[in-house]
Amino acid sequence: MSDVVGLPPGMTVELSRGRVLPGASAEADRWMRMLQERHAECVDTLDRERMAVEVVFRTQEPDGTEYLWWFAMKGVDGAGPDTSTHSIDADHEAQARLTKAAGWMEAEPQVVFLPRPVLDAVRAWAVRK
Repeated sequence: MSDVVGLPPGMTVELSRGRVLPGASAEADRWMRMLQERHAECVDTLDRERMAVEVVFRTQEPDGTEYLWWFAMKGVDGAGPDTSTHSIDADHEAQARLTKAAGWMEAEPQVVFLPRPVLDAVRAWAVRK
């Protein structure tokens, strides 16, 4: 069972931040454009990953440092990226290596608020028995 109030059992919620490498802003543009242009392929991976919600954000600090943020709500038994063949996952991973510093800063979730109909839909999608 999750220690996060409001998060259904069998699910996880993540907010991760990765720093864009110095001088790699154009690579970040290419990466995000690739994900946008191949949106349908990305969505097709969500079932295998048990991903109920995934959102990518981009921020820039006043000093010019850029970050990419991933928000994800998913079932704990979902698969990770499948990079064994040429796929959106393999291309996504390759672009990540060109664009962002290794590792992620992880935020610690405190509470999740979902109205009952959304909660029921998210749980049915991400937590399958």
